[in-house]
Amino acid sequence: MAKLFHVSDVHFGAEDPAALEWFAQCVAAEKPDAVVMTGDLTMRALPREFAAGGRWLRSLGVPLTLEIGNHDIPYYSDPLHRLFRPYRRYAAVEQLIAQPLAVAGVTVVPLKTIARAQWRVDQSKGRVSATSLALALARIAAAPADDVILVAAHHPLIEDGTHGPGRTRGGAAALAALAAAGADAVLSGHVHVPFDVPVERAGRTVRMIGAGTLSKRTRSSPPAFNELRIEGKRLETIARTLSSRPDTAIGIGQMQ
Repeated sequence: MAKLFHVSDVHFGAEDPAALEWFAQCVAAEKPDAVVMTGDLTMRALPREFAAGGRWLRSLGVPLTLEIGNHDIPYYSDPLHRLFRPYRRYAAVEQLIAQPLAVAGVTVVPLKTIARAQWRVDQSKGRVSATSLALALARIAAAPADDVILVAAHHPLIEDGTHGPGRTRGGAAALAALAAAGADAVLSGHVHVPFDVPVERAGRTVRMIGAGTLSKRTRSSPPAFNELRIEGKRLETIARTLSSRPDTAIGIGQMQ
């Protein structure tokens, strides 16, 4: 059995130290095969936030991949850097970003859903470009035929039961293309609430799996992360919370 920890929206700059310590202790005690972080490592994309986040991620001591979230590029206070040099502050974590992972019958494929500029007011919303989708599809095609394929993105691709008005441009088409290519689940963050929602696309069932947050910016869930247990083609999602609540299986099923 493969065990992955899916974490998101740590927001260094508004992080919850108790939640970070709790997660690190879980990693040290349970030794997951890998950690998948689906974006918003920082709050304001400041160099000191990336430095702190990078130290924390490396201290976990397990294979991991990091997606970039909308909070990880400069916002309106620094529009020139957002447009022309949005990624220059990533030096502390650049070797972790969008790294494919292969672990015991599981392939994790990154999918970029952020854009430096969009034709809409709310720049926090997601967008899947043709280039990003093509790269993800090529990585799925190169994965071993029997692997469970998990796509890691920051934004939920659609809004069906994902606890927030995602409105990810190109998300619905991307989800259909990923399903047709063989993706089994899409991991995401952004909404700070755990979920596992099966949807039908391209004649297949694809799981939309969202992680909570380890920051102080909680919504309807306490600080949380997901534990993914994968055995053969069976995937179970367990929401782990820093609270008196018991761990909760929020999704379970056989991949196609």
